[in-house]
Amino acid sequence: AEEGKVHHMPSEGGGGGGDDSDLNSSLKARTVWLGHPEKCEEKYPKNAIKNQKYNILTFVPGVLYQQFKFFLNLYFLVVACSQFVPSLKIGYLYTYWAPLGFVLAVTMVREAVDEVRRYRRDKEMNSQLYSKLTVRGDVSRSDLVLNQRVPADMIFLRTSEKTGACFIRTDQLDGETDWKLKMAVACTQRLPALGDLFSISAYVYAQKPQLDIHSFEGNFTREDCDPPIHESLSIENTLWASTVVASGTVIGVVIYTGKETRSVLNTSQSKNKVGLLDLELNRLTKALFLALVVLSIVMVALQGFIGPWFRNLFRFIVLFSYIIPISLRVNLDMGKSAYGWMIMKDENIPGTVVRTSTIPEELGRLVYLLTDKTGTLTQNEMVFKRLHLGTVSYGMDTMDEIQSHIIHASSTPSRKAPPSAPKVRKSVSSRIHEAVKAIALCHNVTPVYESRANGASTEPESTEADQDFSDDNRTYQASSPDEVALVRWTESVGLTLVNRDLTSLQLKTPAGQILTFYILQIFPFTSESKRMGIIVREEATGEITFYMKGADVAMASIVQYNDWLEEECGNMAREGLRTLVVAKKSLSEEQYQDFENRYNQAKLSLHDRTLKVAAVVESLEREMELLCLTGVEDQLQADVRPTLELLRNAGIKIWMLTGDKLETATCIAKSSHLVSRSQDIHVFRPVSSRGEAHLELNAFRRKHDCALVISGDSLEVGQHKLKTNQNFCLVLTQPFINICVCLKSKSCILCKCSVHLCSGDGGNDVSMIQAADCGIGIEGKEGKQASLAADFSITQFKHIGRLLMVHGRNSYKRSAALGQFVMHRGMIISTMQAVFSSIFYFASVPLYQGFLMVGYATIYTMFPVFSLVLDQDVKPEMALLYPELYKDLTKGRSLSFKTFLIWVLISVYQGGILMYGALVLFDQEFVHVVAISFTALILTELLMVALTVRTWHWLMVVAEFFSLGCYLASLAFLNEYFDLSFITTRTFLWKVCAITLVSCLPLYIIKYLKRKFSPPSYSKLSS
Repeated sequence: AEEGKVHHMPSEGGGGGGDDSDLNSSLKARTVWLGHPEKCEEKYPKNAIKNQKYNILTFVPGVLYQQFKFFLNLYFLVVACSQFVPSLKIGYLYTYWAPLGFVLAVTMVREAVDEVRRYRRDKEMNSQLYSKLTVRGDVSRSDLVLNQRVPADMIFLRTSEKTGACFIRTDQLDGETDWKLKMAVACTQRLPALGDLFSISAYVYAQKPQLDIHSFEGNFTREDCDPPIHESLSIENTLWASTVVASGTVIGVVIYTGKETRSVLNTSQSKNKVGLLDLELNRLTKALFLALVVLSIVMVALQGFIGPWFRNLFRFIVLFSYIIPISLRVNLDMGKSAYGWMIMKDENIPGTVVRTSTIPEELGRLVYLLTDKTGTLTQNEMVFKRLHLGTVSYGMDTMDEIQSHIIHASSTPSRKAPPSAPKVRKSVSSRIHEAVKAIALCHNVTPVYESRANGASTEPESTEADQDFSDDNRTYQASSPDEVALVRWTESVGLTLVNRDLTSLQLKTPAGQILTFYILQIFPFTSESKRMGIIVREEATGEITFYMKGADVAMASIVQYNDWLEEECGNMAREGLRTLVVAKKSLSEEQYQDFENRYNQAKLSLHDRTLKVAAVVESLEREMELLCLTGVEDQLQADVRPTLELLRNAGIKIWMLTGDKLETATCIAKSSHLVSRSQDIHVFRPVSSRGEAHLELNAFRRKHDCALVISGDSLEVGQHKLKTNQNFCLVLTQPFINICVCLKSKSCILCKCSVHLCSGDGGNDVSMIQAADCGIGIEGKEGKQASLAADFSITQFKHIGRLLMVHGRNSYKRSAALGQFVMHRGMIISTMQAVFSSIFYFASVPLYQGFLMVGYATIYTMFPVFSLVLDQDVKPEMALLYPELYKDLTKGRSLSFKTFLIWVLISVYQGGILMYGALVLFDQEFVHVVAISFTALILTELLMVALTVRTWHWLMVVAEFFSLGCYLASLAFLNEYFDLSFITTRTFLWKVCAITLVSCLPLYIIKYLKRKFSPPSYSKLSS
């Protein structure tokens, strides 16, 4: 793209990142001249997206910083560097540098792979080509093509559609899959040819970039005509970046690029997620480091601080450095990759992808689940379920009756009743016909026909014979799936919407006759009014009718008095249906003309425009005739109920987040068993001050076993106003299920108190997923954006159950066992070193030299220890059958200071026995001590792995024997450390066996007694 100047169209997606000037200072309102980029003095950001963490120069320093930020690795770097100082040198250099180099190499490779993937994704997005309109007259390819993404935020100037409007899809912006209607600026749409855009002198004034994607204020001014034309620009004249043009071609002028576009402003930076387990292990390694320093000081003190004691202290620190295991990080990282691989290979949850390999253990200790509603719990597919006319109600099984009534009513031509006729009660047949007609007319749905070459909806100019109204290639587009469901239903009972443009609607009756209605006015649905209206004139009779549909709360006061509406709405809501009330009012020509004059006047007023317009419309909304009540069901995803039940039994507190109506949210919560049928629901009233928030909280606390419904605004007040956040967290931690009707981005403020998981499926869930400790994306109807941003992506909500109960549990338990075992492996050898040094006059001489040390941590014990990642304490079926087992995990008892101290005691005991035993039993040669103690040490380690394992896997057995084989084979080559003639004698064998028995047998006995007298909960089940 040109230097970020604003122009009709970025010629190519810009490369590279823009200049990172301070964003807040650069967000200004701007004036953009059509076709004259040189008039723009300001510099604006380049139009490129960048998701990479590093570039070529910062990669190595960046990764090294991320690694040495951890206390462990920094400590090892210092120890390894100290080996270059001759007076501190102990043993061979490679014993310290080889493990460190290996750790760093593994990490770098992993980071590099991730980085290349990100770079490729960005490059693909940034190198998409767009055509740009220039003065040179070559205008053939000057417009955004059908089905192309919009490259930057633009004002919509022209379209190829005759109506001056086009549809766009916004699934990547707000997660909604429906099409939105956008209007071109009338002044530029009227210009005869494309080139005229350059011959007029016009500019667009746009407000400074903001977060809100649903609002925009600006003006379009054309100066070169008399008088100058001013048009106000609103949200319907904009095309935001990363939306897709769905019909026709469009031309626009770019107003925001790069970092200032709405889609970029709304995405938060992804952070490096670090699991709780890693932080706990980090704390333990700090404790070990303290122990190491204390031990070294004790050693020097026992020497009596003789001579260069400071140098000796450092030598001891290096000597005992094995207390802190460098292989801990490598083992855990490899373990995490193994868990990720197991999750992806699990046949019970096909299609699951692990995108963040660093936090699988988090799945094992979640306390909160925040889930999106639409598309995650529900399928976002609406089905029409019930029509209620006051005296009679039709369900799914009686739709054929409605169909026969419609056929009957449409075959008898509608005559105008003479005004003198007395009012009689209408027949059921005519009432049904009226109701179905109202549903078929009162909406914002457009039928789209795919078969046309240009993919646009059929043009009204073509003759009726031409128009391909066949049913097989018609699809409906609307801004809400509810409306599409209603229109689909009217089609199924015989009244089909076949065509719609800005001024008319056409319906087809069962007999094939086409009825045309002219649209006089449309009052769109807003969240404040909760209703939509339309005034149509029937072509055949000239009758003007005002139709209206909306939520029962809004409509109850508008329709004529009746005795059934409220009760029936309640009944439908209890079944989990979304209800809409439909009403109509016939208008005479005079009434309509009077209304139109007042309405147009109100629309031109400059002050309080919305209030005045609303007042005029309300003058019509009186004493309307109630036609019917409709019920539409949003179907739940497969197995949502059992999954939520499972999670609740596992002690996970569930919050449902939705942007939906409060009533609907409550319906879905009940139908998905998020809230049990009998449970009370407490609606948190809107609060604005601290006092109100306190009162509301106390009112909620007094209720017992009750679900909470809270809006995003109240939530924020509760968070900021109650300075002692404790009160608010208390409410959150009470075991209630909470339906939170609020904006997604705010939801993350909720659970800073403990581990939480967020799941969602749309572009609007991304910030929530990224802010969570653990984000799960579901590949749904709303595009793939959420699943790409998430740490784990699944194909169906029901897979969450197995992901947490089975894989989460195993990952956490295994990592805890693995981490502690690796520490034990280091501590036991350090204990032996300490015993050895203290017997030999506190000399800082290493017990095991060179290859023995490297081999001990790698080839001799690596495989059995790592095979702990295959261990499982409970069978998957058990874990799913008894979700209560999961509650134990959230307490974090598998890895705590208590368990850690037990391992420390075991290490000290075993190290002491091994070393002391070898010294007591050895004969003439000192070499024999090394041979006996080292062999006993290896055997002890292998036996300890066997002791730790809870469920054997054939690979574990292979690993044990393989390691033993390796050790025995290597004895032949290690003649510089071992006396081969001694190793082959019987004395050597019995001494080794005796020491190993003394070090391991007591532990086996203790374990057996513990299992017998206080077994853990899972073993009670499996027995």
